[in-house]
Amino acid sequence: MGATAVILAAAHGAGMLARKLGQPSIVGQLIAGIALGPSLLSQLPPSVGKTLFPAEIAPMLTALGQVSLVLFLYFVGYELHLGLLRGRSRSTLTIAVAAFAVPMLLGAGAALLFHGTLEKLGLPHDASARSVVFLAVSLSITAVPVLIVVVRENGLAGTVPGVLAVSAAGLIDVVGWAVLLGTIMDSGKGAAMSLPVRLVLLAVTVVVMVWPARLLLRRLMRSPAVSTRSRLAVLIGFAFAAACATSALGLHVIFGALLAGVVTPREPDGTLSPELVRSLDSIGSLLLPFFFVISGRSVSIGALDGTALAVLAGVTTLAVVAKVGSGALAARLSKLDTGTSMTIGVLLSTRGLTELIALNAGFEAGLLSGPLYTVLVLMAIATTLLTQPLLVLVQRIWKKDHPADGPSGTRAGAGEPVTAGHLLP
Repeated sequence: MGATAVILAAAHGAGMLARKLGQPSIVGQLIAGIALGPSLLSQLPPSVGKTLFPAEIAPMLTALGQVSLVLFLYFVGYELHLGLLRGRSRSTLTIAVAAFAVPMLLGAGAALLFHGTLEKLGLPHDASARSVVFLAVSLSITAVPVLIVVVRENGLAGTVPGVLAVSAAGLIDVVGWAVLLGTIMDSGKGAAMSLPVRLVLLAVTVVVMVWPARLLLRRLMRSPAVSTRSRLAVLIGFAFAAACATSALGLHVIFGALLAGVVTPREPDGTLSPELVRSLDSIGSLLLPFFFVISGRSVSIGALDGTALAVLAGVTTLAVVAKVGSGALAARLSKLDTGTSMTIGVLLSTRGLTELIALNAGFEAGLLSGPLYTVLVLMAIATTLLTQPLLVLVQRIWKKDHPADGPSGTRAGAGEPVTAGHLLP
């Protein structure tokens, strides 16, 4: 009970502090979770760590972390708009392709060029090809939930840069999760089954979820005889069943949870169910700190040597420059003005929780070593923290040169909402 109190108090206290400092609350929670791991506790007397987190509660914390992760990814999948792939403007598609492909290519090139340095950080030699792909994808990710918070808090909701950044990030999400699925699917876990067998079983699982399961869920959600509480219980059970199915195939639970959210039927008019959104928001906001703590147990900042710090500086610089540069250049090629283009590029550099989830999956799949995992987690935090000051800098420069205009004052056209629902946290 004491550990639970410490985790919740530290996470939500850090979240409130982050908001006062102009950062999304989830960034403060993430930093608090990492601090409660070896990064901070290793600097204190051993009795402190044993008192706060005795060994016997480790399974409980791991279980709570998994529960929060499944619920969060289910919610992300529920709000993920695959319709963005159809009928989107050329600008959105151009920005999304550039902001995903360019960082991925640069990341892969850097990983190959400095492969010897990465091996000093424990990059698995027998999984080097998959690790390189995974490292490349990690530079291409944009965290849609955190991005939407940044867009809202900066008054960009409904503006051209806000709409285009969130729409492009949605497309990047779809492609990014698909590439990560392929990378981890071939990681060697679940070796009891051959890869072709696992692929066939995965295809069967997807078909079952998309067709009969979806039809049953639609009847359930639209039946007036089923209470809201019962409906929520069935949907959460569906999410965990899907997570278990993908885990049995040697994949991470996140893919099953994400797919379950995608196939969950919306309301008859296509909107999200307010009861489901509100309930998942409350549960997820409460439990996510446990996932941060579990992730933080593999992060040890004090163990980083000079090589690791040099890699951290390099990968953070590359991540920011590649994402901001590619997004901004693609926006300029789409004939948007300089201020709007730079704003879009900066917004797309937000990584946050989505990056942490992907890194956690790669670490569990054996694609990352402990030091390399620590470096990439810190990179995710750094790039997310830099989003707000970079955004302020871009807007100040733009308003100084164009006092009567600016990216935040350009409204998007009708019918282009930034988001269709509420996102955690």
